[in-house]
Amino acid sequence: MREKKYLKWYQKLAYGAGDLASNCSYGLVSSFLLLYLSDTMGMNTGIIGTLMLVSKVLDGVTDVFFGRMIDKTKSKLGKARPWMLYAQIGVSLCLLLLFSVPDIGETAQYAYFFVFYTSLNAIFYTANGIAYSTLSALITKNSTERVQLGSIRFMFAVVTNIVMGFAVTGAVAHFGGGAKGWRVVAFICAVIGLVVNTISCLAVKEVPDEENTEIQEEAGQKDDKLSFVDTIKILFANKYYIMILVLYIVYYTMSGLTTGSGIYFTTYVLGDASLLGSFSMMKMFPVIIALAFTPMLVKKAGSMQKVNFWGYVINTVLSVFFVYFAVKRNVPMLLLVMFMKGVFAGTLSGTLNALIAEISGYTYRTKKVHMDGTMFSCSSLGVKVGGGIGTAAVGWLLNIGGYVGTATVQSQSAINMIFHMYITLPVVFGVIITIILSMLKVEKANKEWDEKHNVEK
Repeated sequence: MREKKYLKWYQKLAYGAGDLASNCSYGLVSSFLLLYLSDTMGMNTGIIGTLMLVSKVLDGVTDVFFGRMIDKTKSKLGKARPWMLYAQIGVSLCLLLLFSVPDIGETAQYAYFFVFYTSLNAIFYTANGIAYSTLSALITKNSTERVQLGSIRFMFAVVTNIVMGFAVTGAVAHFGGGAKGWRVVAFICAVIGLVVNTISCLAVKEVPDEENTEIQEEAGQKDDKLSFVDTIKILFANKYYIMILVLYIVYYTMSGLTTGSGIYFTTYVLGDASLLGSFSMMKMFPVIIALAFTPMLVKKAGSMQKVNFWGYVINTVLSVFFVYFAVKRNVPMLLLVMFMKGVFAGTLSGTLNALIAEISGYTYRTKKVHMDGTMFSCSSLGVKVGGGIGTAAVGWLLNIGGYVGTATVQSQSAINMIFHMYITLPVVFGVIITIILSMLKVEKANKEWDEKHNVEK
């Protein structure tokens, strides 16, 4: 039986554009905030890294909270859309303030950074991000459309990050350089994020309750009575939730590490900061190619897990050549291998949300509790905790390596540390991801449960 279709082509594009809005803030913060604070404001990278980690500990507490709030929300806009719409205002405001650190004394500057960095991530970006991810489960019940949504949104994320890799440092210089240049660029990103997020949110509609009659009858009342503690217990009773949460944290730790160290790698290891755009493109562009074929590959393989696992196996093999060409400082071959790695590993990006929806379905099957918003909290938690650890690690490792932001020439130990951050450690994380993917067989578990209980699609 053919699954019902819920979305028109322009709604899929509008939903995907939400990741453009998201990456206007996340991309700028993860790639350039540390550079702005260390090289423009003269702040210590080790202290910044520590503050980032402390912030992420506080940040992690709010994810499940906002997930539950979304599950309990009832409004004309639905459950998730109000949170996505209004939280972006806070995201844009905090983004501008983070790149406008005032001259108020060293201690006060660190406190200022901590307050607005935490506000951005723990409150506004959390609410917006969880709501946005949850929408993929609320605006369609069609599994193919969910995979398409995941692919489209990450295409927008990839393009946004490529553009920012090429444009940000040049734009900062164009607008006067220094603190003023960063402030203007942050303002532009904040406005773009606010406008695009609004369009993305209002262009789609959540599936009405009538489409979920069975869920409402069997699980609706029980969901509303769940306490916060009960919710946590149900989440962690699902082994696939633990796997996807760890996967998210490892994936975004790796991403935060490479994103945060990229500008340092091209500047101090390769000696040409302008190469950041090329490296960003070769890292992200192949993901677009992978995402274009992801729905077809998943349909043919019959499993997202199989496609992702074998993609990462090949990615791991290619890592041997990646390290070799990095050691040789062979930039053309390094870029080529990076491109090839991205093609094979890129399918994961487009299927993450669809996998979470499957895991949420597993919870409903085994516990008779429907909690999409709470389940999707793992995406926000993983992005922020993983990205925070990765970015914080850049600050710590730079400090350990002896990096001095105001110095014209860096020591060899600092350059070696930058090399390992951008080249060696991501390979290790890739192996860990491959191992997790080998066990993440939630689709198979759901099919077996349905067959055992005679559930028809």
